[in-house]
Amino acid sequence: MSSRIDFYKASPGAIKSLLVVEEHIAKSSLEKPLTELVRLRASQINGCAFCLNMHASDARKAGETEQRLATLSAWRETPYFTERERAALEWTEALTLVAETHAPDSAYDTVSAQFSDTELADLTLLISIINTWNRFAIGFRKLPA
Repeated sequence: MSSRIDFYKASPGAIKSLLVVEEHIAKSSLEKPLTELVRLRASQINGCAFCLNMHASDARKAGETEQRLATLSAWRETPYFTERERAALEWTEALTLVAETHAPDSAYDTVSAQFSDTELADLTLLISIINTWNRFAIGFRKLPA
């Protein structure tokens, strides 16, 4: 497989806008390990090899365990994730697959019990931005480094 275009060069303004969103998320109260789990789970669903490679590496550097990384796609069947992480992962799946799920009340009820309104808005922004990055990387065939 070969890359299509270098979207960083093709539209620096678009990428700059995405990076501003990333700066906001980095400054939010969302925990770094949680943000990487969300990025990884959305990227698993979307099949984004570039993002999976990058965020798995980032998660390891931040101290994430191999056990949790290896079982992330089956998080419901493991005891390795906190209730807050489970709520975020459920919300991630609901929004990443929004055309199928329509963000069900059950997922919202679970996530809103674990996150403040501000955190929930920032979590939703995080889910939205990783899905945007996935679409850029998949659409333009950005290859893992």
